[in-house]
Amino acid sequence: MPQVVDRDAESSAVTATPPDQQTIRDRLAAHLLELELLTPKNFEAVPAPAAMLELQAREHGFEDLVQRAQLILADVAGRRGDTVEQGRVAREVTFWAEQHGDDLLIARGHRLQAIFFRRLGDRAQGLSHAITGLRHSDTLPERLRCSQLVTVALLLDLNGQFQEADRRFAEALALAEKYDDPDQALTVLNNMAFTAYEKGDVATANELAGQIRAIGVEHDIALDGLYLDTLARIAFLQGRFEEAEAALQPVLDDPDGPLVSEGDSLPECLLTLAEIYSGTGRPAMAGEALDRAMAICDERGLDGVGSRVHRARAEWHAEAGRFREAYEEYRLFHARAERLHSAEREARAYAMQAVFQADEARRSSERFQALAYQDALTGLFNRRYADEHLAAAVATAQRGGEPLSVAVVDADHFKRINDQLSHAAGDAVLQELGALLNRFVTGKERAARLGGEEFLILLPGVGEAAARQRCEELADLVRTTDWSPLTGTLPVTVSVGVATWTAGPISAESLIGRADTSLYEAKRAGRDRVAATLL
Repeated sequence: MPQVVDRDAESSAVTATPPDQQTIRDRLAAHLLELELLTPKNFEAVPAPAAMLELQAREHGFEDLVQRAQLILADVAGRRGDTVEQGRVAREVTFWAEQHGDDLLIARGHRLQAIFFRRLGDRAQGLSHAITGLRHSDTLPERLRCSQLVTVALLLDLNGQFQEADRRFAEALALAEKYDDPDQALTVLNNMAFTAYEKGDVATANELAGQIRAIGVEHDIALDGLYLDTLARIAFLQGRFEEAEAALQPVLDDPDGPLVSEGDSLPECLLTLAEIYSGTGRPAMAGEALDRAMAICDERGLDGVGSRVHRARAEWHAEAGRFREAYEEYRLFHARAERLHSAEREARAYAMQAVFQADEARRSSERFQALAYQDALTGLFNRRYADEHLAAAVATAQRGGEPLSVAVVDADHFKRINDQLSHAAGDAVLQELGALLNRFVTGKERAARLGGEEFLILLPGVGEAAARQRCEELADLVRTTDWSPLTGTLPVTVSVGVATWTAGPISAESLIGRADTSLYEAKRAGRDRVAATLL
């Protein structure tokens, strides 16, 4: 378990030099990775340090690390049974990550959403998220990518794509072996082995069971109840009853011990044991195992396993000719199964409603953000957007050394349209100009309305000659458009001033100022033309 706070460092804080921000960031990210890898092994040890790391990341302004910590806590919530919280946080973090282009969080967020939908029984939606997460996982630490592959493999298997599932399982196992991570390897192998068992693939199941045992011995890892149950079922499938019974013995010897890590692992083992007893002619012992499993299910509210215990008890009674008792158990089986399905439907509905509400809140936020950046008349971006994104574009160009061009576009003789026709006609012309500009810009280009009849075109990565050519194309497009339905015989043309930065100090204000100067030159030269300046 990672040490979030270094007490020795705290005691010498007066004399020690504070680490720089990058060092702090690297340390927090390393601790988060430790927790992400620890969660599948011991998720109850994760929440406290994850909450501490979230707090520290927030204090230092590392918002992506805050989101990463929240995703870890959502994973724990899901493992504790709080599916709603898991889905809500996963959706919110994924949205934040997509807005900020954070591939690590996109990958992990979609993975958690895949698990969320798998728990709700929506296998197709789960697979869609799992595959999306995997597509963004190339930049992940490979040990995290391993868990992405396992999630994809499980959902491929659930969707009947067995060959693809096997391929992803193999990739995950290769990564676990590459990093000599026996715990991760055991997780992969156990999922592969149980899948083979369910398909009745005896040869593969045997081979994988052997690998599980070998890793446990080599690394001195005591296999817990989930692994032992898989091994027992594989042996039982082939009639190796003594081996199957022996596999479960460590759980039976210490039912409250560390090998029983999950709440339903003990009744699962007892169900398997009852099948073994029945298969070896020991019906009384089978009944005792089922009674014990039933008591645990009732005590812990385990309706899923409990319904299967009722069915097993019904079959046990029927084999002994106790048909009244068998009928009663079948009745209880159906009642418990219906209660389970009802609870699942309710949980699914509640979970989906919670996620829907979060999604609606996100969409509302998107709508308000869009309105804040949108010009009401033309539908283009507005002056606020232009100011913010021009400053960002200048900073990006300076870092990358790529050229940056901006163009200020002004409608010629626009006052004449307002005076001779009407302001409504003028507004219609501006709307059509906005639509034309919106169709004209492509790729990374952006168009915005600065105010009145003046517009801005942002051309990142475009040099002087190409920028001039693009603006000549725009001027020609405006000139040759049929404006007669709006303006009659009055022509509509534009003058364009272009400024291109290639090197040296520059600011957004000075760049747009030089574009304005070029615009005035185009106006003085007769309008309906382009003037350009190279900085």
